[in-house]
Amino acid sequence: MSRSSADGRPGSDPYAVFRPRRGRRVALVMAALSLVIFTGGAISLPRVDPRYGGWDLLDRFLLALCGVAVAAALWRYASIRATPSAEGLLIRNLITTRKLEWAQIVRVQFGGGAPWVSVDLDDTDTIAVMAIQKADGPLAPAEAARLTALVQVHGRPR
Repeated sequence: MSRSSADGRPGSDPYAVFRPRRGRRVALVMAALSLVIFTGGAISLPRVDPRYGGWDLLDRFLLALCGVAVAAALWRYASIRATPSAEGLLIRNLITTRKLEWAQIVRVQFGGGAPWVSVDLDDTDTIAVMAIQKADGPLAPAEAARLTALVQVHGRPR
């Protein structure tokens, strides 16, 4: 079973972590930019007489804090991943993290208008796997196929 490495080249580790490529890079760059822009703005704002609505120290601090909040949200997006192991799949999406055993996963779905892979579970629930995104182009179907192969190898006997 072949697999793509983090840089998109073929590799051989079926248990390599699934991560979005394009979205992760964009999120990390934007997180750094938001820190620089918001903090730079907070530092460089002109001091105006407070009687006329100027920017005082608290305003500057809150502006920099907004940059930290934006960067934290973007970092969380950049940390999306799905980590396979012999026991199961740990899915870290934007908001939630969930550990699944392979036997719980009934089917892997990818295609149509869906932006990422989803897995159907034996309890009729469906979980998004945001780590495998259509935005990654030709790498996405290969990663979906790798996840499907892992489910077939480790899933419950049919």
